[in-house]
Amino acid sequence: MTQAPIAISCGEPAGIGPEVAAKAWAALRDQIPMVWIGDPRHLPAGTPVTEVSDPSEAARLCADALPVLPHRFAAPTQPGTAAPENAQGVIDVIARAVTLVTSGAASALCTAPIHKKVLMDGAGFAYPGHTEYLEALTDAPRAVMMLASDMLRVVPATIHIALEDVPETLTPDLLRTTIEITARGLRDQFGIASPRIVVAGLNPHAGEGGAMGHQEGNWIAALVAEIAATGIDVTGPWPGDTLFHAAARARYDAAVCMYHDQALIPIKTLDFDRGVNVTLGLPIIRTSPDHGTAFDIAGRNIANPTSMIEAIRMAHEMAGRA
Repeated sequence: MTQAPIAISCGEPAGIGPEVAAKAWAALRDQIPMVWIGDPRHLPAGTPVTEVSDPSEAARLCADALPVLPHRFAAPTQPGTAAPENAQGVIDVIARAVTLVTSGAASALCTAPIHKKVLMDGAGFAYPGHTEYLEALTDAPRAVMMLASDMLRVVPATIHIALEDVPETLTPDLLRTTIEITARGLRDQFGIASPRIVVAGLNPHAGEGGAMGHQEGNWIAALVAEIAATGIDVTGPWPGDTLFHAAARARYDAAVCMYHDQALIPIKTLDFDRGVNVTLGLPIIRTSPDHGTAFDIAGRNIANPTSMIEAIRMAHEMAGRA
């Protein structure tokens, strides 16, 4: 059976999302069926477009033009300058794309970047980002953000919070759930039969026996050992500053980190252009390029589409394993 197309949500239309989506279609059109959901007026001028009413038409049309499921927005767009009246359209497109995937009309969701403040100011968006909104749309009890490339996979246990709030937010229940969802995602979505997971310490040198912090000794090490006893191949806590060199990376399939920058700095340093944001723990497959709206270069036709290409490719591969 032909795999259903990847649904690509438009994201913030004043950013680089429409440009990298069009470039990704040009690179993958003979390989992967996809359908872009958004207002065709927001795509770069000259993009070959075929409007469709059903995603099932995408596979037949994708080689010749970008299949577009039209979703009319309130206003046209000026690259680099978001229109608040379009905020609700961005939110609605995400919800529409999720419905397509949950119904089976699309095989996976690839989301172009959104601008959270624009959505909050323009439409009262109540979520810190895509991950939390997708949790709500799919009734998922907990979703986990993974950043993945061929060089590294990382999972931050806490995400978009201030560094000063991390120790209080990082609870045994949160860390346990993050590790378990990561292990399940590596098996089910990445096809790794026996995934190996390492856990980074919260403090420098993983606390160094209590000299630089107490969480590792008080509960993190014991929790990791308890989870390992259930059959998950997980070790730690390990010092975060020694986890990401080449020899260390060869020993694991994913690193669970304690906070946003501990996870994202290494992958963006090692493989900035090819990193993909994957949401684990949802009943659907969701990927996204690992970059933002890039208002500063929007409309100039210089955005690098590599991360979007990799996100679509990864979504397609994951869907093939489902």
